[in-house]
Parts: sequence; C-alpha cells; structure tokens
Amino acid sequence: MTTETLKYDASSIQVLEGLEAVRRRPGMYVGGTDIKALHHLVYEVVDNSIDEALAGACTQIEVIIHPDQSVTVEDNGRGIPVDIHPQVKKSALEVVMTTLHAGGKFGGGGYKVSGGLHGVGVSAVNALSEWCEVEVKRNGQRYFQRYERGYPVTPVQVIGKVKEGETGTKTTFKFDPEIFKDVEYRFETLAQRFREMAFVTRGVKIHFLDRRSGREVTFYFEGGITSFVRFLNRNRQVLHPVVYVEKQVEGIGIEAAIQYTDAYTESVYSFANTINTVDGGTHLTGLRTAITRVINDYARKNGLLKESDPNFTGDDTREGLTAIVSIKHPDPQFESQTKVKLMNAEVQTYVQQVVGEAFATFLEENPSAARAIVQKCLTSARARDAARKARDLVIRKSALESLTLPGKLADCSERDPSKTELFIVEGDSAGGSAKQGRDRHFQAILPLRGKILNTERSRLDKILNNNEVKAIISALGTGIGDNFDLKGLRYGRVIIMTDADVDGSHIRTLLLTFFFRYMQPLIEEGHLYIAQPPLYRLAWKNQVRYAYSDAEKDEILKSLNGEKVTVQRYKGLGEMNPQQLWETTMNPQTRTLLLVTIEDAAEADRTFDMLMGDAVDPRRRFIQTHARAVRNLDI
Repeated sequence: MTTETLKYDASSIQVLEGLEAVRRRPGMYVGGTDIKALHHLVYEVVDNSIDEALAGACTQIEVIIHPDQSVTVEDNGRGIPVDIHPQVKKSALEVVMTTLHAGGKFGGGGYKVSGGLHGVGVSAVNALSEWCEVEVKRNGQRYFQRYERGYPVTPVQVIGKVKEGETGTKTTFKFDPEIFKDVEYRFETLAQRFREMAFVTRGVKIHFLDRRSGREVTFYFEGGITSFVRFLNRNRQVLHPVVYVEKQVEGIGIEAAIQYTDAYTESVYSFANTINTVDGGTHLTGLRTAITRVINDYARKNGLLKESDPNFTGDDTREGLTAIVSIKHPDPQFESQTKVKLMNAEVQTYVQQVVGEAFATFLEENPSAARAIVQKCLTSARARDAARKARDLVIRKSALESLTLPGKLADCSERDPSKTELFIVEGDSAGGSAKQGRDRHFQAILPLRGKILNTERSRLDKILNNNEVKAIISALGTGIGDNFDLKGLRYGRVIIMTDADVDGSHIRTLLLTFFFRYMQPLIEEGHLYIAQPPLYRLAWKNQVRYAYSDAEKDEILKSLNGEKVTVQRYKGLGEMNPQQLWETTMNPQTRTLLLVTIEDAAEADRTFDMLMGDAVDPRRRFIQTHARAVRNLDI
C-alpha cells in the first residue's frame, strides 16, 4: 500500500486578490449565505448612512426594495468623496467600493464615531452583489459608477448637475444569486432593524418602501431611546416614569433609559454606535451591575432589606426590567465583523458609573417608585427561591426515578441527539396515532393532556409545579431558565404537533411562549419546529391526495375536471389513522416542517407580551385589526 504525500511548498499558498476573498468566504464578512446574511448586506449600507447622521450630516434615509430584489439606499449626507485618492491614484469612490479596509473611519477626521469600522462593509456588499450602482451628489455634480461582482465596469463619471449645496449618496445593489440561493428579503425583519436605528439615532428619518408588496413605513423618534422603552412597555403596567441619562465620559457618549414593569421577564437591549449588539458586551454588563448595586444599596440604607436577608442577585433585580443602553465610541472593539458583542473593557466602568449615579439619584428623589421597585425585587427573590427548590425537587425526583423520563413519553431507540426528534402532541388520541405511526428508531412522542400553563402570566415557581411543563423539561434534558444547558438536549429536533383548529393554535402559542421565555437558546440554535398536518384528504377512484390549505384543496378539485371526489376535513390529528399521520406529517421524505426563528427579539418580546400578558385592550385591538383575515379562515 502506498501513501501519497501532498505537495506543500510556496506554490501551495494561495493569494486571493481584492474582493475575491469575500466571495470565497462570505461567512467571515457577513456571517454566511442565509437570510440573516442577506439582510446584513442591507444593514451594512444603511449603517454608512447612519454614520453620516451621527456626524451631523444626514437627516433623511430612504430604503427601497425593488420587484427584482435589488435594494436602493439613499441619504442626504455629505456624499462619498470622488476626488483622486493620493495613494492609489483612483477616485476615492472606487477605492471605497472595491478595496477592503478602505474607508473614512480609521481616524482620518471624517467621523468621530461610526458603526462601520473595518472598511469592509460596503466593499463586501459590492463583492457579494451581482451588480451595484452608486450615485454621489457632491460639488454641484452627480457622479456615477457601476460594478459587477465587485469590479468596476464603468469609470467614475459625471452624469448631471444638482442644486448648489445638495449632497448625498445613493447605492443600488442586487445580491448575487450564485451566493445567496433561495432567499429573499423579509419586510418585517428589515422594518424592525430600521425602527431600532431611528430610536437610537435621534433626529434621523428613515423611510422604507417595499415595491414588491407596496408596503411602506416611516420611522422618526424625537425622544430617542426613551421612546424605545415606552414602545416596548406599551402593553405593560409600568411602576414609574422612564429614567433617562446621557453623558460624555472620555470622549465616549453614554445613554441609558430604564423602566420597571409588572412583567416577569427582562427586556434589555444594548447598542454600540447604533448597532444592536445582540450578544451584549461590556456596556450591558455595566448597566446590569449598576442597577443591581444601586437597588441593594438603597434597600439596605432604607431598611427594606433586613440584616439577615441576603443581597438581591442580578436575576432578582432584572425581573420586569425594561432598559436600553446605547454608547457612541470613537474606537469600538467588536468580537467579529458582524458586530454582535462589544469588547471595550473601559466601557463597563464608564456605563456603571453614569447609570449608577443617575439611577441612585432617581431612587432618592422618588421614594414611592423606589419602594415599588424594591418590593418587585423582594417578590422576585422569594419566587426565585421557591423556583430553585421546585427545580431541585424536579431534579431529585428525576434521579430517584432513574434519570426519569415522563411516564407518557414514548422514547426512541437512537441515542445520538443529532439524529433524533421529539413530537410534542396535543391530546391522548393524537398521541396514540403518533406512537403507532412513528419510526421508533429516531422519533419520540410526548402527548400533552389539555392546555399547558400560560407562562407569560406565571412565575417560574408556579410553572415548575405544572405537570405538563415538568414532562417537557424532563423529556428534553436541558434544564430551564438560568440553568438551561443545550448540551443536555436529548433530541435534535423538537416538533410541536397540534390540531389545525382554534384550540390547537392556542396550545401551540402557549408552548411557543414557554420555549421563548424559558428555553430561548433552543429556538436560536434551530431546534424548534412546528409540524404542518393537512387540512383535507381528497379521495377519488383509487387515488388520495392531501391539501394543506383551502387554496390547495380548490386547486386540486379544479385540476380533476369534475371527477367525483370525497373530501374529508380533518378537525384534529386524532382523526387520522397512524399510516395517514406518518405519510402527511411525520415522514421526513414527505412532510413539511416550519422552523421557528427569532428574527427580532424586541418585537417577539412585545408580541408575546401583547398576546399572552395581562393587558386586555392591546389584545382586543389586535384581534379587531385581524378579524377580517380570521373571518376568511375555515375553522
């Protein structure tokens, strides 16, 4: 047997010229080639316009999605410079659009703070676009250049005149379908991001138009992040007015807005140079530390915590907290190009200092609000203690029952979580059909009896005493809440399978609320799915077809040209025999599953709060608004 030795010398080292590196490894620059990365292309271009707003040069941004999926972003900023760059002897516009690590944000004096940092944003977008066109209004002229897959196909040329003093940049690009396959922009996802940008950039108006559907929306918030907190809390009972602070420390702008509500969950979001740092970072740590310390100090000083009582933990002080922290930093350090976590160590100290002083002053000047907040923390601490005992009991009980799995769980034989799936099924009859119809090798079934607890209106201690919830926690093996650990997950896919009726929808929503509030990483890492059972069975002669919507049923009937067809409407999963349930809903070869994702945590938080929380009026308004759509459903 001979072993071939691979040649490894200087000729093996590949040098990727220009933007070719971006096209070969898009994940390094925009996070991948999925729908999230596709939206990231738009964010990179809009971030440049927002940077102009932060520099005080831009008040209006227009974003348009065209029917062919191309996107235009136009602002009234200063316009990308077009004069010849002294180092490379090309127009600065061409340098910015075609050269990695070229931009005005490295300390050349063009920007004090910005979201674009590495100079790869717009050039990476250009590299990943089938084509891109840029128009610049500057010096009384309109300049233009076109690129295809990152390379200029025209020189920078003057194509007209503009009014004196009129400036700005208009970028239109069409993502490359060779790189981004089978994806398209989602209006809601982009709108949420633009809303956030407008909240944290006071005085800028963002107009967003989707020409594919005709939908449009304009965002402008004079109140900044105070408006953002009010927006998040509009369906909640608040305990006090918004506490707002804004301060400059060592050239770093720090803004924070804080408000406590009657909710049982935390809604805290952090931004660095208007970019939503979804994984937090030093600014978020500073905010949380300051709030916990100030509440403990106040409670001790005013005798609201007895000497024998332990200090409140961060978890105790975060229940019901809605807060935004936004910093503007001349040299922010992020964990990666996608800017999801801020790393600057000094920011934690500065935020802690600024927020601590402002929040302590607020508590001293508003004793009734301070007492309400401390009382909320006391109740939270007691409930957390009860939840810990209940959780320990669940774990101990599990150990006694031989690492228990709930008695009604029909487990599978495969032990590799990446190959297994758990169906959470509504009702015993559907559970019976699913148990008989499944592939026992890799599919497990957990039937639920009735509706689980509404976890939006209950504290964790009460939730852990609910038998159906306990069964789900035991079956998944991940723990819950702060103790959640994805490494313990026993099934790679967790599939919610409920009837296609009102009760089934309600049970599905209750389950989604539970997973969102207490097992969110399960959703974020792509483990939660919703099964899609058919609504109709159509039989004629010796043939059978299934329809998953009224429109699909009508299409099938139309295609049969008057054949005599027996149409059966499934009211529930239990009406299907095991073979039918397998063929339509459980067989990986023929079924359709919906992957549950969280495109925007703030909007998901608000929606669950509105649909499942205590406030009635917002829910009534939502139902009345959507009543026409509901009336058209055959339920």
